[in-house]
Amino acid sequence: MTTPEQIWPEKLAQTYVEKGYWQGETFGQMLDRLAQAYPERMAVIAGEARWSYAELARRARIAAEGFAELGLEPGERVLLQMPNRAEFLAAAFGLFYAGLIPVYALPAHRETEVLHLAAKSGARAYVVADRHDGFDYLPLARRVLAEVEGVEHVIVAGDPGEFTAFDALGGEGLSAPVPRDPQAVAFLQISGGSTGLPKLIPRTHDDYLYSVRASAEICGLSARSVYLCALPAAHNFPMSSPGYLGVLHVGGTVVMSPNPQPDIAFRLIAEHGVTITGLVPPLALLWMQAAPRSKHDLSSLEVLGVGGAKFIPEAAAKVRPVLGCTLQQVFGMAEGLVNYTRLDDPEEMIINTQGRPISPHDEVLVLDDDGKPVPEGEPGNLYTRGPYTIRGYHAEPSANARSFTPDGFYRTGDVVRRLPGGYLEVRGRAGDHINRAGEKISAEEVEDHLIAHEGVFDAAVVALPDKFLGEKTCAFVVRAEAGDVQSKDLKAFVRGRGIAEFKVPDQIVFVPEFQTTAVGKVSRKALRAALKDNYLNKGDAA
Repeated sequence: MTTPEQIWPEKLAQTYVEKGYWQGETFGQMLDRLAQAYPERMAVIAGEARWSYAELARRARIAAEGFAELGLEPGERVLLQMPNRAEFLAAAFGLFYAGLIPVYALPAHRETEVLHLAAKSGARAYVVADRHDGFDYLPLARRVLAEVEGVEHVIVAGDPGEFTAFDALGGEGLSAPVPRDPQAVAFLQISGGSTGLPKLIPRTHDDYLYSVRASAEICGLSARSVYLCALPAAHNFPMSSPGYLGVLHVGGTVVMSPNPQPDIAFRLIAEHGVTITGLVPPLALLWMQAAPRSKHDLSSLEVLGVGGAKFIPEAAAKVRPVLGCTLQQVFGMAEGLVNYTRLDDPEEMIINTQGRPISPHDEVLVLDDDGKPVPEGEPGNLYTRGPYTIRGYHAEPSANARSFTPDGFYRTGDVVRRLPGGYLEVRGRAGDHINRAGEKISAEEVEDHLIAHEGVFDAAVVALPDKFLGEKTCAFVVRAEAGDVQSKDLKAFVRGRGIAEFKVPDQIVFVPEFQTTAVGKVSRKALRAALKDNYLNKGDAA
């Protein structure tokens, strides 16, 4: 199994060190520094858990000892799938202390994604919660253990069944952390998956912690900051933009919300004096609908970051008058580049753009389909490279050839306009990558699941604009000859194939045949046009 790595050209790496972007600190060293500087300060609040920085470090060291006692060795990968609870942070930092590499899976992932991530990463262990949102993860853990060669251990936070209890790991937490190279891979995140299943994104200590430090500064964080982690903690956005890592970096407090619904989140904001949080646009809209009716005091909230998908200006303009806080638009990707509107930007800039890059050394190109620069202010394809943008996916040679230029620019797949001052306005996606409420969905993956049904001859999945979700998935389906499959049957079938719920098509439209291009390919553009012209609110749709 290939060892994850992320290597920048030597000259660029030297520049990033000389500029102070890469400071040679690992995640374990960061937590040690924080525990020494703020031992009694509150680090994380999650349910009944109230952990100081010293307590977080102690629990992480205990977990690290436990991982080592199981025989896990530095550099090996461990799949981590846990909801927003204090144990998530103890497990992640415990893996860092042990020199292991976390592979972050989302709580919504099911058999298809989890088995793929475990196998692709070469994971030796699986750390998981027992239950979340009514889903029992233990049967999934049994499948991982049985079907993925190399996985030898399952560690469970909660009722472990026949597996190892997370709370039973380790001893006194006195072992010294395993030294790690700050330019080595710290963890593996997942890509949105423009085609097929998610790719693995290797992030190093140096590159990721630079983005954390820079984000904390841009977002005005300080020791008085209280961050509500409302989105799943394994997501890149709540992790570092500025996220819980940004708030921990400055000695602030992280409040873990079990879910982002207003009734729970508003109570936590009022109870703990939350000053900053981050949401995807559909949730921001939901909060704004609920806030006028809420009995909870939201006056402590100073900044709402919105990212993961484009926030339409009409909605963005309502944040300040409805929620009483500053909107900060965030446009970024787990592969690297992150853009922010600044807190002191004019309101018009905050409402109408998705910000400008973190770093002076973020190189941004806006090119046409032939790879030539477009005039300033014209839409084009976004390419980027810089001190925290990866140079390649893990063990994906064909994807790397598609996604990265020979000189190291990442082809993001986003269409943007560059405005004066380097601000970007996102115009959409260049490919068949659906951005549903901040979750990236591969049209190809969903099509494969639909076509597996015996009643389906062919299927094509496209994105439709949706004022609540940003984009929703619409599957055009050609039934098999003499078939009579219905929308509800297909949705149940896809759901039953063990994929995340957000990938199940929102709408299914049955058509007699597909329009094709001159070479026989399905034209997604033609299908979108056909939907708008002929099928929207008509026909057999659900």
